Amino acid sequence: MALLQISEPGQAPAPHQRKLAVGIDLGTTHSLIATVRSGKADTLDDENNNPLLPSVVHYSSIEEPLIGFDAIEKSSSSAQNTIFSAKRFLGKSFSDIQSSDLSSLYKIKEHNNVPCFETTAGLITPVETSSEILKKLAKRAENALEGSLQGVVITVPAYFDDAQRQATKDAAQLAGLNVLRLINEPTAAALAYGLETQSDGLFIIYDLGGGTFDVSLLELSKGVFKVLSTGGDSALGGDDFDLAIANWFKAESKLETLSSRLLRELLQESKRAKESFTSQDTALLSLTLEDGSKVSQELHIEVFNQLIESLIVRTLRICRRACRDAKIDFKQIQEVVMVGGSTRTQLVQSKVAELFGKSPLTNVDPDRVVALGAAIQADRLVGNKTNKDLLLLDVIPLSLGIETMGGLVEKIIPRNTTIPITRAQEFTTYQDGQTAMSIHVVQGERELVSDCRSLGRFELHGIPPMVAGAARIKVTFQVDADGLLTVSANEEVTGKESRIEVKPSYGLSPDVIAEMIKASHEQAKADMENRNLVEQRVEAERFALALGAAIESDQHLLKPSEKSNLEAQISHLRNLAQGEDIKAIKDAIKQLDANSKHFAALRMDDGIKSALVGQSVDNI
Repeated sequence: MALLQISEPGQAPAPHQRKLAVGIDLGTTHSLIATVRSGKADTLDDENNNPLLPSVVHYSSIEEPLIGFDAIEKSSSSAQNTIFSAKRFLGKSFSDIQSSDLSSLYKIKEHNNVPCFETTAGLITPVETSSEILKKLAKRAENALEGSLQGVVITVPAYFDDAQRQATKDAAQLAGLNVLRLINEPTAAALAYGLETQSDGLFIIYDLGGGTFDVSLLELSKGVFKVLSTGGDSALGGDDFDLAIANWFKAESKLETLSSRLLRELLQESKRAKESFTSQDTALLSLTLEDGSKVSQELHIEVFNQLIESLIVRTLRICRRACRDAKIDFKQIQEVVMVGGSTRTQLVQSKVAELFGKSPLTNVDPDRVVALGAAIQADRLVGNKTNKDLLLLDVIPLSLGIETMGGLVEKIIPRNTTIPITRAQEFTTYQDGQTAMSIHVVQGERELVSDCRSLGRFELHGIPPMVAGAARIKVTFQVDADGLLTVSANEEVTGKESRIEVKPSYGLSPDVIAEMIKASHEQAKADMENRNLVEQRVEAERFALALGAAIESDQHLLKPSEKSNLEAQISHLRNLAQGEDIKAIKDAIKQLDANSKHFAALRMDDGIKSALVGQSVDNI
């Protein structure tokens, strides 16, 4: 007699059926997709048994877009319509893209405040280009797994800001994918290496891809992966190695300007030469010009190393800063993990080994490692059973806060805070009868709003009219596991609430991020002095407003001489507040406070008398 299958409450009738989930490494140069099968993560290949999908999309006015190797074939004949390295443009402004070294390869146009590639198929945004790559990968997975995907985990550089992360999610949504989580590429690499199976310790993930660089310092403690610090440059990678070679070739061949088609071909030649240095010491670059003549140059590995050394030094500088932020000495680091195809470069490996004093781990394919880690995380998040649970704790790269009176920044969540995180702080009104409040969300390390970056604004209306300082407005910052920010403001008496999902139209450039952190250290003392001055000015104005309103309301309690004396002191305080003598402002506030105490007592007595009018002793 056959067995009858039943299911436990809350379980599917087919308890052994796994949910289909994948991890996607949406890369600058190549993209990959991976999944967990039979307990092992593996990448999914195309029909030619190649796991790599070139992150290239070709647009045509009459055909569907071509993606990957098919698109590369069109790059010479239709360069303007073939988009490479779209990841470098995600979350960037029109001016950011215009200043990029790669902008000369495309016609860039701004439409509805969004930068677009101008192609024969129309205006195409970087988000749309990325979505085509994601669609192609998802189709590969559905064919291989013979089913619909129930969730994906997409990796992003650790130093991607909110705009770049949101643009990545927008691309996935446009591709029809259910994003379980965005996780940082270094964290995914740690999973792929199985670092969670090692003893507790500190690990550095050095991730140099085609267009981005990331470094993360991870601490493993009792099954919890915590990112202690992170750093990076979202416009530094193997593409820059190619550009360095291309610029050298142009200089050596005395070629001042090239058409976009020839520049594209030269970059392809440069990439081929770069990759050949993993197994040989010389490479021959050739380029056929528009007039049919051929130009060739031989590049030796020593010259190549000279061309890229300054780029590698930039990555090492970021590594030092990440360790300094976490107050970690290089000697404390247990392992250095190499991620990204550009780490195959011999000079990169030797420089990293020299910096950390140990040979880095390179035993997992650096091209595949991020996708494999994303697949492991996707398998867990979608609900498939695993032998062990692993908690991943990432951090935010820059402090988040709001603007307060005087243009000061009140930091709600400091940089390098573990996410997901929710933090709230109470604020109040500045003027009597205030019924609305403007909330200005900012990002940065400085004390003044003018030195930080604006992320968004929204307003809270419906605050009950009360005296200044009586209202209680609770402002809550929530950063989810994807690093995306939501800010809400709630007036606690009426329950009125307003909120905003912070979605900037463009991201910070890596240079700006680095400059913001550097400036916060260099200007720390001056910033605090400025903050103290502004705080005293705000306190002086607040006190002057409150006392002035009280005099206007209850001037009948004062003699004319007392009234004029207090008004003169208020005017004197306001004049002092225009200057920069903090001590003088403080002393004037104290003096005015002491001189107005008699008036405050008179007002209190008068208020009590008014409250007792018509009341009997028994009622009291």
